[in-house]
Amino acid sequence: MVVDLNIPLSERMRPGRIEEYVGQEHLLGKNKLLRRMMEGAELYSIILWGPPGTGKTTLAHIIANASQSLFMPLSAVTSSIREVREIVSQAILNKKAHGRRTILFVDEIHRFNKAQQDAFLPHVERGDIVFFGATTENPSFEVISPLLSRTKVLVLKPLTDANLKTIVQRALADEERGLGQLRAHASGEVLEYIIAFSQGDARVALNTLEIAAGIAHPDAQGLRELTRDIVEEALQKKMLIYDKAGEEHYNIISALHKSMRNSDADASLYWLARMLEAGEDPLYIARRLVRFASEDIGNADPKALQIALEAKEAFHFIGLPEGKLALAQATIYMATAPKSNALYTAYSRAAKAVEQAGALPVPLHIRNAPTALMKSLEYGKGYKYAHDYADGITDMDCLPKELQGRKFYYPSDRGYEKIIKERIEYIQKKKKESRKQT
Repeated sequence: MVVDLNIPLSERMRPGRIEEYVGQEHLLGKNKLLRRMMEGAELYSIILWGPPGTGKTTLAHIIANASQSLFMPLSAVTSSIREVREIVSQAILNKKAHGRRTILFVDEIHRFNKAQQDAFLPHVERGDIVFFGATTENPSFEVISPLLSRTKVLVLKPLTDANLKTIVQRALADEERGLGQLRAHASGEVLEYIIAFSQGDARVALNTLEIAAGIAHPDAQGLRELTRDIVEEALQKKMLIYDKAGEEHYNIISALHKSMRNSDADASLYWLARMLEAGEDPLYIARRLVRFASEDIGNADPKALQIALEAKEAFHFIGLPEGKLALAQATIYMATAPKSNALYTAYSRAAKAVEQAGALPVPLHIRNAPTALMKSLEYGKGYKYAHDYADGITDMDCLPKELQGRKFYYPSDRGYEKIIKERIEYIQKKKKESRKQT
């Protein structure tokens, strides 16, 4: 087999058989839809949704090869409805003359407008073609409902570091399609740099590897050692020292958390950028922002939790690189919001009371009494319905008898908690007045 070395490495190394495919185990297990399609069972129209470089096109090729179907690729960026009609006409002829099915693969299906997507519907409905769409965008928003109802959406995940390591090592060793003839070598540390930069994208990893191998000079023995400097030259970007599983990871996330707690927006933004640009999982950072919103802001600004969750959803919706801005926006909000750990310490006090006192019984007057037996046992007896009282406040105790009078939550004077504090003081005042009257 003669391979054109002018073809990009990522294309040369594209797996042709399922045995070569790396990743997406959740879709390729025994009795899974894709596995059954590859094993020659009935073909179904599908939409493959996932980040770039996760194997959407490769899966489509493998299924076509395994099912002996004609594979017709289209790009929604450059193709027209006329080309779609031509392919469909050829597909109908092939089916009638040879009984061979045609897989019409549309890359970046989200770039077709509604009218263009409508053109596929009758042909999918009649079985003229098996429709495969690929998209990096959420199909719920980018693909018309009639087409969604006729296809199965399969979600691809970003490739793991272990997946990418397998892929780049295979490319280094492969003498026919890969870089084996160049005798390129990379240490584990250098491979980690490439993998961290690639953000789960195999195409980026292979392109980086190919450029690095191309600019590396062979030594006297003809070996090409890919150093960190060479990889940085290939990337045109400095690689940051950052071990996602080691001490530096925890040092930097601690720096981010403490900078936000100290209301330092500039430092917070810097440490956020350090993590993102070094390849940290953005959703890990989003989870830390959600935690920070409750732990260090709490009810001083109840909107902080909403902002953090919205940043997570925004990143999940648009991905990299634009999604970084949603995390940056949330980070600055957290840093500049009023701070209070009253919620955190309140829960700690309540949890400690549970640990010390054990499972105390619920007071009878606030127990539910859905049956006559429960009512006869005085469940709900003495309950005071707050809406029947002035200001919606009663003097009823809701804690177990052993804990009555205990306080767990002490709101601060900062932000919205100042209002909560005033409200609590007012409630306590009204309860005291009510008890005096009785």
